[in-house]
Amino acid sequence: MELGILSLSDLQTDPATGTLHDPARRTREIISYAIAADQAGLDVFALGEHHSPDFSVANPAIPLAAIAQATTRIRLTSAVSVLSTLDPVRLHQDFASLDHLSDGRAEIIAGRSAFLDAFTLFGIDPADYDEVFAEKIDLLLAIRDSEYVTWSGRHRPALDHLPVPPRPQQARLPLWLGVGGTPSSAERAARLGLPMVLGLIGGDIRSARPLIEHYRAVGQAAGHAPETLRLGVTSHFYIGKTSQGARADLYPYYREYLRPKTPGGRGWLVSPEQYQAIAGPFGALMTGSPQEVIDKILTERELFGIDRFMGQVDFGGMPPHMVGDSIELLATEVAPAIRKELGLPPGPA
Repeated sequence: MELGILSLSDLQTDPATGTLHDPARRTREIISYAIAADQAGLDVFALGEHHSPDFSVANPAIPLAAIAQATTRIRLTSAVSVLSTLDPVRLHQDFASLDHLSDGRAEIIAGRSAFLDAFTLFGIDPADYDEVFAEKIDLLLAIRDSEYVTWSGRHRPALDHLPVPPRPQQARLPLWLGVGGTPSSAERAARLGLPMVLGLIGGDIRSARPLIEHYRAVGQAAGHAPETLRLGVTSHFYIGKTSQGARADLYPYYREYLRPKTPGGRGWLVSPEQYQAIAGPFGALMTGSPQEVIDKILTERELFGIDRFMGQVDFGGMPPHMVGDSIELLATEVAPAIRKELGLPPGPA
C-alpha cells in the first residue's frame, strides 16, 4: 500500500487582481511540494500533463527531472501522460532519462485525456481517439519490453529492429493506465495485465466497485496473475486539524476549481449541500481531520483492495501554506496510522 500526492498544475485567476497566476511560480511551488513529500516519507509524487493556458505543466518529465535531483526516495510519475497525442518513442526516452536522474524511481501513468486541446494542438483527429491510443500503447509496451523494436501501425511510421535508447535504470519502466471510469478503459488495462489508476472525482465511491471487480475478472480471465492487477485511486484531497475546519477551509477552492470558467465550459457548480455530501464517509472528496482521512482510505482499501492512494493536494488556487500543512498531516499522522493498521513497515514502501 503506497501513499502519495498528485498535482495537475491548474492555474487560477487571482480574485484581487483578475490576472492568471504566474505559471513559473506555480511550477516552482509544485516542485517544493514534491520535495516536502519526499522529506516527510511519502511514497509517490505524480504530475499531470495538459496543453491549455489553464495549466502550468505540459511535459511532466521536465519538472520531475528537477524533483529527481532534489529528492532521494519518492517515486516520480506522470498522471497522466496523454499517450494519444505523444510519440511513444519520445515518451519512453524522456522517462528513461528521468529514471537515470532519479536512480531508478521513474514511472509512467498513461491515459487518453478528456480534454480536446492536445488533439487540436498535435493534429490528432478525435474521431480516431480510441484507435490511436490502442496503437500507441501497443508500441509503448513493445519499447518497454524489448531493447530492439519491430513494430508497424497506421498512425506512425514503422520500426524495423531498431533500438530505442536510452534504456532505463530499472529493468523496465513501470507503466500504469489511467482510467476515468469507462468499462472499455478498464478492460484494456486488464487485458494487457497493466495496473490501473482510477480517478474518484464525484458521487459515492461505492459505485466504482463493479468497474474494479470487472477489471480484475477480465484480467484474470486473460491469464494475468492477481498480483499484477494492481489498483491505484486518486481523489481531491485536503486534511485539516479538525473535520469542520478542513471542510470550511477547502470549500471555496474546491468550488472554484470545478466552476465552469466560460459559458458552457467544463465543470459544474457545487452547492454547500452537495459539497457536504461528497465530503461524507462514502463521498469521493477526501477531506477532513486526520482520523477521518485515515478511516476513508482504509474504507477504500477494504472496498476495493487498493494498492496505492494519491491525493490531489493543490487545486483551485489553494495557497502554499494550506498545501504544505495538508502534506505534513498526510505524512506524519495519516501514513503512519495506515501503515501500522496494515502491518507495513513505518517508512516508505
